[in-house]
Amino acid sequence: MAVSQTPRAAGGAPGGQMPLVEHLRELRGRLVKAVLAILAGAIIAAIFYGPILEFMTQPYYRMRPVLEARGIETELVITGVGGAFQFALKICLVVGLLFSSPIWLWQLWAFVLPAMHRHEKKWALVLAATGAPLFVGGAALAYTVMPKAMEILIGFVPDGFGSLVTGAEYFDFIIKMLLVFGVAAEIPLVVVMLNRLGIVSAKQLAGARPWIIVAIFVFSAIATPTTDPLTMLFLAGPMTVLYLISELIAKVTDWRRGKAEARGLSDDEASSIGDVESLD
Repeated sequence: MAVSQTPRAAGGAPGGQMPLVEHLRELRGRLVKAVLAILAGAIIAAIFYGPILEFMTQPYYRMRPVLEARGIETELVITGVGGAFQFALKICLVVGLLFSSPIWLWQLWAFVLPAMHRHEKKWALVLAATGAPLFVGGAALAYTVMPKAMEILIGFVPDGFGSLVTGAEYFDFIIKMLLVFGVAAEIPLVVVMLNRLGIVSAKQLAGARPWIIVAIFVFSAIATPTTDPLTMLFLAGPMTVLYLISELIAKVTDWRRGKAEARGLSDDEASSIGDVESLD
């Protein structure tokens, strides 16, 4: 039987190694736990389906009076015999996935972590600790601007027409907005990690700044589910600010790296960004 060279803290072969079969068994066990956690999260979401639905539809009902004042009638509806069930099931599964994310992410983390070297563990922890708040912040911004975005989009309804928004369309719109804004908020983390790995320098980032800002606006125009410039600016503006912050962090990192090389230290020994040593 082939033996994996991945180190394991316990339960492996002598020398910290684990047979391939044991790896597969551990992976199966962690996948089962992750799936059960997601199902449990979906059940909890079903129990609190009413408040969750109210939270999701709040942006729509906040902008609805504005359109009605302009003479545009709009209604949120569910179509089809099984449409209500499919709509509820989709919401519960997605919300359950979010509710259980600490558990299934931990299962993934616990499987991968023993295979990492010391410095890889430190930066993986930094990545996880900063990535989640950035994503949540981006999603919160999306939730804030959604009423205005829907007001602009539905506002194109011509005189004499009404607007029926199906539940499935509305849910897809919300998910796309949250994902786009959440992923876009990860820009500084990606830039800092690329700089930390030595792939790009602060000088290169500064030289490419005009092109990157243009790319940010192009991405915002393409990625946002809406076609209005206001929503694009709501996304591009914070992304630009975050990129400038990440460029500043890269400058500090390069300065520290230069001082470390002058003293003959390795990059990992010199770096204390975020006090990563305290994570071990």
